[in-house]
Amino acid sequence: MKICITSQGEERTSNVDPRFGRAAFFCFYDTESGDYSFEANGFAAGVGGVGVQTSQYMAEKEVQAVLTGQVGPNAFKTLNAAGIEVYPNADGTVEAAVQAFLKGEYDKTSGPTGPARHS
Repeated sequence: MKICITSQGEERTSNVDPRFGRAAFFCFYDTESGDYSFEANGFAAGVGGVGVQTSQYMAEKEVQAVLTGQVGPNAFKTLNAAGIEVYPNADGTVEAAVQAFLKGEYDKTSGPTGPARHS
């Protein structure tokens, strides 16, 4: 399973970014191989529609789950349409969030958890 964790930095010790569409970085983690990869969020500085663009990118990257702080309604709708599960309220380091997810400590949401825009 490929998951994405929103991150404030490019290391496993970086904190989870509470923003989805405007997160500084994305950490992609493969639960089968245990591999981590980081990339800067090219949508973070966008004027509008960032959550939807980011959600579409997650679908292109074949992500199956997102760990983040909050997800707005437009982003959630797009992620949901792509069959991507959303696990909100992730916090701590990227590594801690991954371990909590693997232990089943996060509950997926059935709706948006944040405002339409988060700056």
